Amino acid sequence: MTDVLPDARLLGGITRESAATPTLSSDTPITGDRYYTQEFMQREWDHLWTKVWLIAGMVNQLPNAGDYFTFEIGRESIICSRAADGRIRAFYNVCQHRGNRLVSAEVGSLHGGEFQCAYHGWRFGADGRLNWVYCEEDFPQGSPCGKRNLVEIPCDTWAGFVWINMDEGCVSLQEYLEPIAGQLDCYRMERMKRTHWVTLDADFNWKCVQDNFNESYHLPYVHPQTLPVMNEHYTGCQFDMYPTGHARMLMPGGGPGPQYTGKADRVFEGLKMELDFWELDPEPYRNDLPALRIALQQRKRELGKQKGYDFSYYSDEQLTDHYHYTVFPNVSFSMKPDGCIFLMGRPHPTDPEKCLFDMWYLTLFPEGSTEYFAQSVRDWVSIDHQVPHQRGKVGEVSCGPGIDQDVTIWYTQQAGLRSRGYRGEYLPWQERRIRFFHDNIDRYLSGSRP
Repeated sequence: MTDVLPDARLLGGITRESAATPTLSSDTPITGDRYYTQEFMQREWDHLWTKVWLIAGMVNQLPNAGDYFTFEIGRESIICSRAADGRIRAFYNVCQHRGNRLVSAEVGSLHGGEFQCAYHGWRFGADGRLNWVYCEEDFPQGSPCGKRNLVEIPCDTWAGFVWINMDEGCVSLQEYLEPIAGQLDCYRMERMKRTHWVTLDADFNWKCVQDNFNESYHLPYVHPQTLPVMNEHYTGCQFDMYPTGHARMLMPGGGPGPQYTGKADRVFEGLKMELDFWELDPEPYRNDLPALRIALQQRKRELGKQKGYDFSYYSDEQLTDHYHYTVFPNVSFSMKPDGCIFLMGRPHPTDPEKCLFDMWYLTLFPEGSTEYFAQSVRDWVSIDHQVPHQRGKVGEVSCGPGIDQDVTIWYTQQAGLRSRGYRGEYLPWQERRIRFFHDNIDRYLSGSRP
């Protein structure tokens, strides 16, 4: 699967056709032990993590032959490298001599050289081939060169991301991502630049992350600042679940829903940066706030080309609304025409009550611009700045004002999931994507994939 270049098939935006609601389980509660027991963690590793396509990094991290990065997933480390033939490959990060971890750096470049094991000096090319060993003549079974190469795993690219799979018999990435890849191609994520890159060493299970982004029921209480600028109420949103295990939510933005009873000034303040950028005076809509959403869509159509955007790939709804995709098992894309919030939970190597949580912001810079205010993270970003990778615990690094609110809840939720008094979930219908998510986990654990 290759990155899709914009063409006529993508014009006009994403289909809003609703997916048929799948049959969901009702007899198996989502109990707390799924979030803290070693036994469940091991089953996930054996039957899920080693069988699914995962995002390891970004294609633009590997611009030249010899460039590489490493990706941690559970106990494994994966090397992704670009060889002289231009192809990106993925390998287990382990020397085939006596099992030493081959690469310790997160990113690097061989500059025409080779990976060299620090233990006994074995050297491997960016294509994984073992090229040189010390005392090559001393192996009674014959030279290992060309034979004990790095162990390669399936690797492909889509939307500017490098994807890996530890299952040699896996389906293709294109098949795995259906039907959402075809929907998301119009956003041209391969043109976006990562302008925020944060990893939290977190004290909660990875499923707390994905559960959270599979529902919007929490918005009024965890993110009250969103109420004036979007229609979070389930009656105004659309929820779709696909046979491949992925899901999406379409949530109107650019103004509040009909349930909003607050002041218009709060709406204007919440949208101020966006309204200023698009030169839209909100005052005429003070007594008809829902009309502000339509006016903003029309204003973006009028000024898009002038501001450096090609909005021909988007529907009117995409210009204001939140198109939120959860990609099984562990990625969420929250899409806007000028960028994407990327959210991903990864299992801790040994502790089910910990995980690695990644938050990236990807910015689609207007044509000709070098600096841009990213509304979703409320920060100015530069196209020329190579974003540093920030990693640490809560309080040491920030994922941005909105996501930090989620993180705070996941800590207290993990503590409660261990309580003897927790009897399992009790979900409203609007949270059915959580049930769908856990049903798909159970299918993998039973050996029956979606």
